[in-house]
Amino acid sequence: MRRRIKKPTLLTQMIGFISIVVFITVLAESVIFSTIIDNITKKSLGNQAMTVAKMAAQKDKIIQAFDDADPSLTIQPIAEDIRKSTGAGYVVIGNTQNIRYSHHEIENIGKPMGTSNRKVFENSASIIYEGTGISGRAIKAKTPIYNKDGVIIGVSSVGFLTDEAEKRETEYRLKLIQFSLFIVLIGITGAIIIAKRVKKLIFNLEPEEISFLFKEKEATIESIRDATVAVNKNFKITSINKRARELLKDEKVVKGGKVVNCRLIKMIESVIQSKTSLINQKFLFGHQLYLIDAAPIMQKQQTSGAVLTIRPTSEIEQITNEVSQIKSISDNIRAQNHEYLNKLNTIYGLITLEQYDEARELISDEVKERQDIVVFLTSSVKDPFIAACLLGKINRSKEIKVYLEIDEESNLAQIPLSVNTKLFVTVLGNIIDNAMEAASKAQGDLAHVKVSFTDFGSDIIFDIEDNGNGVPAQLQEKIFLEGFTTKDGENHGLGLAIVKNTIDLLKGEIYLSTSDFGGARFTIIIPKDLV
Repeated sequence: MRRRIKKPTLLTQMIGFISIVVFITVLAESVIFSTIIDNITKKSLGNQAMTVAKMAAQKDKIIQAFDDADPSLTIQPIAEDIRKSTGAGYVVIGNTQNIRYSHHEIENIGKPMGTSNRKVFENSASIIYEGTGISGRAIKAKTPIYNKDGVIIGVSSVGFLTDEAEKRETEYRLKLIQFSLFIVLIGITGAIIIAKRVKKLIFNLEPEEISFLFKEKEATIESIRDATVAVNKNFKITSINKRARELLKDEKVVKGGKVVNCRLIKMIESVIQSKTSLINQKFLFGHQLYLIDAAPIMQKQQTSGAVLTIRPTSEIEQITNEVSQIKSISDNIRAQNHEYLNKLNTIYGLITLEQYDEARELISDEVKERQDIVVFLTSSVKDPFIAACLLGKINRSKEIKVYLEIDEESNLAQIPLSVNTKLFVTVLGNIIDNAMEAASKAQGDLAHVKVSFTDFGSDIIFDIEDNGNGVPAQLQEKIFLEGFTTKDGENHGLGLAIVKNTIDLLKGEIYLSTSDFGGARFTIIIPKDLV
């Protein structure tokens, strides 16, 4: 069976890759610097040779010696002194016939020079070149020698042997190699440190594992039915699933991939600063009420962002309705039980005192009141949802000791099927609850709320007024804004916002004014024809 070759780990690949890059870079720089060193060395030796050659050509004793019967007797010692003092390989002085007057090897004096001086004599020019002569390969410089009349009488030729140059280059290259090896060693050490650091930051995961986790996370987020959004400290969205993209398409909530809604921003800031989660925060998107859970994203004991989970209350409507119905029934039973218990105690006391006529009158009045309310609602309000809502509020008012009056002239007999009364019950319930709370807070046991309604004409009109403290003029424009509240605690400031959004959905209007009792009057107008 063929054995499968194990793929190198990310750590090994990073160390190997960085080390190769460092090695290639250092090698390339070494080659470049080696070439530069070679060129610089040769150029430096050429310039040095030319300097020595011109120095010899300008020596007065050498120029004057050309007129001697045997110039070499004077020139040779001077040339040798120059050669030795400058470290040149040779210093040769020759005449225009290319005959040497000096040479470090005495036997070559009087013999023709090894290279041609034609360019020097014909062009009256100094030249630098590399060549091979009897002394070996050298960097050479030649310059003409002029007498006092400016006539060329000879040539000064100086050479630095390339052996010396190569020796210097070898020394430079050795230092360069040592430095390069040091750099490579530092580069490999740095590669190991960087690779281990990167590996630690990605939790020692391999690229395939990271890719799988990313796909797994993406699939998990997309499979969640609730809208899920992750944001950083700057409120920029870093992760979002399909449900959230559908929900947050309104530019008043999210714009340019960034959360811009003020209430959401405050919620996120609260989670980031407190490092604690928020649960079941109510929020309005359009006409729909949602619940939001917010949890901090922790990284090294610091909060780097927050995750929002948004779920519409409509998705849990069945449970909510069941709980609401049970709660409503429970509240009604409790209120009736409390009220009946008081009246039974009263009836028991009257019977004990043998006040039978008074007991019969009390019983008769109670039965009549209940019957009158039920008869009135069933005859005047044909919609069962609105009738049930009003009856529930009457029972609730008795429990909290608020006098809830329903105008006897009210009538609601003709409600078109196009009007969604289930939505309207939400509006009615919120307004009446607010009115009873305001009246009770201001007047105590003298709290009074009046409800009147009519469907005469082309609109359905409800008036709810109380004897509370009313709404100050400067707040009347703000009370329908989401999040605005004068109450303490969380999750307030949504009731009237829900009312306003629901009325808009029903294409209706709501007006606020001062009631005849001195409190607030809310007038709701819903058109019958919604087409």
